Amino acid sequence: MRLSRILMALTVGLAIVAVPTAAGAAQPQPSPTSTPQPPPDYPPGTPSLTVNQPTIIIGETVVLTGTGFGPNEIVDIDVTVAPLAAAVPGQAPARRSDGTAVAMVKVDHSQPAPRHFTAQTDANGTFTVSYRPSDVGRLTFTATGRTSGRTAITTLTVLPKKHLPVTGDDLSTPLKVGGGLVGAGVLLMLTAFGWRRRHRFGMTR
Repeated sequence: MRLSRILMALTVGLAIVAVPTAAGAAQPQPSPTSTPQPPPDYPPGTPSLTVNQPTIIIGETVVLTGTGFGPNEIVDIDVTVAPLAAAVPGQAPARRSDGTAVAMVKVDHSQPAPRHFTAQTDANGTFTVSYRPSDVGRLTFTATGRTSGRTAITTLTVLPKKHLPVTGDDLSTPLKVGGGLVGAGVLLMLTAFGWRRRHRFGMTR
């Protein structure tokens, strides 16, 4: 009698333990973790265009440097020229004899500098190119990547040479001074000649 009760109790206990195990097995198991994707490429920095000298004298050459463009792409560079708004400090303009300023004249070059040219970037999106302006004024360079469409702008001030061509009015004052000196010399010569003649005639009396 006792043996049967013991067997029944063991059977009931095993049944209770087996029920949660079966229920857990019936539940859906989580899928294995997916392979992590690599992070996206870091976006390129802001494009920039710089010039090695912000102000030059006409006839000098500058170097333009562009960064932040697409790798190995062609960059179009456009140049616009605006006149200087005012006289540059430290440089006195040429003036006529009446004190009025002489208008600046454009320097004559056999081969004017292009207003449009191109540059080729390297694998890092960087380029350097030389440029020799042929116009006096404020130059604006606009660089645009053909593939990336990225744009950057920089400016350059081109000053005229110190010794500028002058008009005929500027020579009038030196010519007048020279003519006056020549006239004074002639007058002194005539006075000395007359004095000698009078002195000679006085000696013969």
